[in-house]
Amino acid sequence: MKILRLLSKKIFLIFFIIFFKLASFAEDKPVDIWDLDKKELDKNSGITNVGEKEINNNKIDNESDIFSLQSQKKESTIELGEILDSETVKLYGLYDPEDYSLDIDMWANSDGDQIKSIFSKLKKLNLSTDAKEIMKISLLTNAHPPKKNISESQFFKYKSDWLIKNSDLELIEEYLIKNQIFDVHPNLVKYLLDEYLSDSNLKKACEILFKNTNPINDKYISKFNIYCLIDSGKKDEAQLIYDLKKELGFKDKYFESKINYLIGFDSNIDNKISEKSILDFHLAHRTNPNFTFEPKINTNKLIWKYLSSANLLSSAKQIEITDIEKISIIEKATHNKNYPEQDLFEIYKRFQFNINQLLNVELTHKSLKNIEARALIYQKILLESEVVEKLKLLKLLKDSFKNEDIGEAFDIELKKFLEKIDPAEVPDNLTSFYYTNINIKQNKNDKIKFDNDVLHQSKLINYFNGDYSDAKIKKEINSFLKKMKKNKKYSFSKKDQIFLESLQSDGIEISKKFDDLYEINQSEIPTDIQVMINNNEKGMALLRIAEVIGQDKIDRIDEDTIYFIISTLNQLNIDFLRNQILLKVLPLKV
Repeated sequence: MKILRLLSKKIFLIFFIIFFKLASFAEDKPVDIWDLDKKELDKNSGITNVGEKEINNNKIDNESDIFSLQSQKKESTIELGEILDSETVKLYGLYDPEDYSLDIDMWANSDGDQIKSIFSKLKKLNLSTDAKEIMKISLLTNAHPPKKNISESQFFKYKSDWLIKNSDLELIEEYLIKNQIFDVHPNLVKYLLDEYLSDSNLKKACEILFKNTNPINDKYISKFNIYCLIDSGKKDEAQLIYDLKKELGFKDKYFESKINYLIGFDSNIDNKISEKSILDFHLAHRTNPNFTFEPKINTNKLIWKYLSSANLLSSAKQIEITDIEKISIIEKATHNKNYPEQDLFEIYKRFQFNINQLLNVELTHKSLKNIEARALIYQKILLESEVVEKLKLLKLLKDSFKNEDIGEAFDIELKKFLEKIDPAEVPDNLTSFYYTNINIKQNKNDKIKFDNDVLHQSKLINYFNGDYSDAKIKKEINSFLKKMKKNKKYSFSKKDQIFLESLQSDGIEISKKFDDLYEINQSEIPTDIQVMINNNEKGMALLRIAEVIGQDKIDRIDEDTIYFIISTLNQLNIDFLRNQILLKVLPLKV
């Protein structure tokens, strides 16, 4: 029966291809059903990729549906205007421009060479949460891409690269699905699928693929999609798609061997293991009930992550303490967050040391191999009760890891030790180490403490929350300034100036008689940013602001820098972001 079934599929496939070629000949030009340029035709006719998606909200269940699909495709009619719109208007993003005081042409006047330069700089920075938020808004707001000295594909790749670096999987998923740009950003799709699969979350990866409504050209994503169809029980569809792709030149013997086993065409277990991709590796695991794999020092991080999530790594109890090479591999995996820290330190506990070694750790550890030395120091930390000595040992152990570029292998456990130490007991020479490594939890619900004797800390800053009408803030600000002018002891600050200039930028009229209150030298805006302002380059200006903030929290940046950031946003009328920043930097929080 299996042979007859296979022959039946092959006969249908041959018939399908003959019909398709005849249809193509009738149109007097070749047709490629996998050609992305035709996705607009599919979209308008209510038809999606052959066998991969739903047709008019109904799943394809048999070959006749696919046959009729192609007939519908040939007969469908499209309005020219719709095609032109889909080809010319490429607004890939998540946010409407007006939501963030931006506009659809925020990149129109920008030079691609400058964009490339700033992205090259941003790539090297570990941006703070504040800087990341500005980046997210600038890159994911719907807007026309720049045209000068940069192609659309280059610009979209910068978006993709940033999303990958930022590694917010939910944000990536939302971006891809909302815009239906799986074939525009194949590397971004691969990254998302691989991250979920390496975490042993095949279900989530497949859900993302099934939400795609357009044809897929990329070989790897196509393979992943075929496998997802098999995993979801749609073996006939998967086989048909794969047969068709082979007729169109697709070749992958390793993949074919694995799916033939999963479909049931081949009962022999293929023991081959490919580390070429996480999908290949997973298929080796999926198709071999007795699968085993011993990772090496150069094993891909994704595979390490998969082994960990799938519980395929050796437990601490199974590791021989004499196998120094294997423990070294485990240390590196722990550094890369692919092996539990706790398990690594359980291995350290099993090392045997004499009393003299434990009593004289600072001297004896130097004569040991690095791994043995770290085990010795760790055991001494567990025994030590005196705070200062324990801190010295913790620093010694952390430095040992850092010296071999595996510093993050001692990260979580270090924080646990430090959290048990009273900051008052930390000596001056170890305060930097203590505060650098301890996990200080911030209270996100810090309350604003108003000081109505200080302008930028008064309740008037609630204007930026939308709590004041223009008429009300005008009346109260002039009244406040009148009081300030009478108070000769009041020291007008830069933040006060930032507050007033932001009000004036919004059209709030402030009496000129108060001009002499704030004769402060204005902080110069960097020349390149001023040029961006003059050219109305809102997108580029936001990227530069993100670069300026860098890894710093916005409320810890000096006042001069805050001044020119706010001044830039005022001149460009980017009020939403300005207000968000002002509410972070102006008030006193407790």
